[in-house]
Amino acid sequence: MQHRIVVIGAGYTGATAAGRLAKRLHSDDVAITLVNAEPDFVERVRLHQLAVGQSLKPRPFSEMFAGTGVTLKLGRVTGVDADRRTVRVVAVDGVAEAEGPGREGLGREGLGYEEPAYEELEYDTLVYALGSGWNDHGVPGTAEHAYEIAGRPGALRLRERLAGLGAGQPVVVVGGGLTGVEAATEIAEARPDLDVALAVRGGLGDWLSPKGRGHLRKVVDKLGITVHEDTAVAAVEADHVTTSYGAVVPAAVTVWTAGFAVHPIAQATTLEVNGTGQIVVDRSMRSVSHPEVYAIGDAAMVMGPGDKPLRMSCASGVPTAWQAADAIAARLTGTKVPTTPVRYFNQCISLGRKEGLIQYVTADDRAVSAALTGRVAAVYKELICKGAAWGVANPAVGTLARRRRVVAEPVREGNGPEVKAAA
Repeated sequence: MQHRIVVIGAGYTGATAAGRLAKRLHSDDVAITLVNAEPDFVERVRLHQLAVGQSLKPRPFSEMFAGTGVTLKLGRVTGVDADRRTVRVVAVDGVAEAEGPGREGLGREGLGYEEPAYEELEYDTLVYALGSGWNDHGVPGTAEHAYEIAGRPGALRLRERLAGLGAGQPVVVVGGGLTGVEAATEIAEARPDLDVALAVRGGLGDWLSPKGRGHLRKVVDKLGITVHEDTAVAAVEADHVTTSYGAVVPAAVTVWTAGFAVHPIAQATTLEVNGTGQIVVDRSMRSVSHPEVYAIGDAAMVMGPGDKPLRMSCASGVPTAWQAADAIAARLTGTKVPTTPVRYFNQCISLGRKEGLIQYVTADDRAVSAALTGRVAAVYKELICKGAAWGVANPAVGTLARRRRVVAEPVREGNGPEVKAAA
């Protein structure tokens, strides 16, 4: 029998983990199945570019994983039974359209649709990488009227809406974090004829160094973006937003970027999760309640330097995928499990296609004085984006584990037969 590894979710983390496992373990010993609702890799960090009409390079999984032994199963995960070790998967045809704005992959409850036929995949090891979607925080009108760029369908809907706007119409981006800043500057640069505003709870770029904040404000002013600082949005309507202090801000389009919410499936299982639904894991990304389950990326509650939870981001997620894949391979081959701490180095922010900001940070993600700005920073950011996509398709380059061949006794934790590390 082959050891069955099922990876659910093929974003940066899931796709990276699947490819890295395939490079470390022989296909005659393991069967690796990657479950995803789309047939190609989505560069989530570029969705603000897609929303303003730019074309993104197609990255089909059939090409990325050709010859690796990874089997791609197209489908939407609707349930995980962590006790029976099964994953429920339904066909993807028509699912995204049926679920409504901003809710791709987050369930069909209350929508009046009959759940389609499904199949169950059995696993010996599960890698849970379902990630996150947008978080409306329960603000009235957001689900009905706001647009989001946490997923490709949402970015495409926003693209269509922006394309239909006439000159002078107002666009309000809600949220002053990395996603909000990138979305606002991208829209303002691509559509200088629109009246773009950014609503932030605190000060603009208040997490940045003085140099970083100064450059961000300079670019925002240059692009003509109106910034509403210390402003919380209390309600969203079709043509405006209302702030918590009662002000009305016109908005032909509201783009909601005020944080992410983890996929709800884990919270409906017997897996131990935290208050936001993230799976609680140890340093090897292994579930503390179910040792055959590993959680990575936004789906995992991972403690970083200074005992601070890692923020939801590609920068956090990819290292957790490396850690999980290496730990799984080590346990299955009887070698020492590596536990490399995840730390931060910088925050890379695009400010349109011509400007960028690289804010250097401490290991626990606090800004230091050093920052790279301007065109050089924009090029740096572009290289980081390209490198992240390249790393998904080349997850084991530069590692030594694949050069060893190890035969070990089977791991006695219900993990199946012995396996061999790739030579």
